[in-house]
Amino acid sequence: MDGDPEGVWSPDIEQSFQEALAIYPPCGRRKIILSDEGKMYGRNELIARYIKLRTGKTRTRKQDQAVKDKALQSMASMSSAQIVSATAIHNKLGLPGIPRPAFPGAGLWQGMISTGQPGSSQDIKPFTQQPYPLQPAVTTAISSYEPAAAPAPTAPAWQGRSIGTSKLRLVEFSAFLEQQRDPDSYNKHLFVHIGQTNHSYSDALLESVDIRQIYDKFPEKKGGLKELHGKGPQNSFFLIKFWADLNRNIQDDAGSFYGVTSQYESSENMTITCSTKVCSFGKQVVEKVETEYARFENGRFVYRISRSP
Repeated sequence: MDGDPEGVWSPDIEQSFQEALAIYPPCGRRKIILSDEGKMYGRNELIARYIKLRTGKTRTRKQDQAVKDKALQSMASMSSAQIVSATAIHNKLGLPGIPRPAFPGAGLWQGMISTGQPGSSQDIKPFTQQPYPLQPAVTTAISSYEPAAAPAPTAPAWQGRSIGTSKLRLVEFSAFLEQQRDPDSYNKHLFVHIGQTNHSYSDALLESVDIRQIYDKFPEKKGGLKELHGKGPQNSFFLIKFWADLNRNIQDDAGSFYGVTSQYESSENMTITCSTKVCSFGKQVVEKVETEYARFENGRFVYRISRSP
């Protein structure tokens, strides 16, 4: 590689390679179109192009595989939340840090989802956003002064640790498939199930992630994530990623029912509107809007959307 020994990458090549891994996520057999060029590239082509632009050098297959194996071993120990963030990848791999943006970041939280199926692994990652960048704390020592005891927390433990705000909270969500075996029996398969968790004040709060990293996953036109997030409130946005259990053999789709059930709760009486949008390759495919009214149960207002097709 332009004077470098075969199978060995120079530090600038390796740094550019790690940067490219963070910028271009796996895309399978799909091609990515660069708007400034109008050309279609696969992920490997984009990585090679990035290295060429940054260093002026061209990688070889042998060098590529050796360094890629090393990078994947390091990434295997990281959570999905860290992999989303390019800054986290650079910190994990000991590369020079990326300057932190001067705009607010979003929050990302690691939890668990149960699909109800054995042998499956899942994770959930809501995100929130802080209104201003965090500033370093400054402490001043005062002689002969005894600090007062910390006040007892007033907010419930789930705030900042689950999918919800002080106004509205997601209690349960499930997506499922029902197949009718005979007139009196149904077989139900859970794709994903988000259940209620008992949080404590010792649980970790949501981590932060740059919301710009997911703008391209949703429509950019009117009603897209960027526009909705700009209108706010920004602390009510959550990004949830999960593993869906698709281990299901569907031979006859005629008697199958695909449904979604969700439940929310709040401390005040409201009428909520649930808009579900399905996006594919950054474009909205379909949208469904449902309205639900509150029911007062056990000192709180509950909203249930049951078996929504």
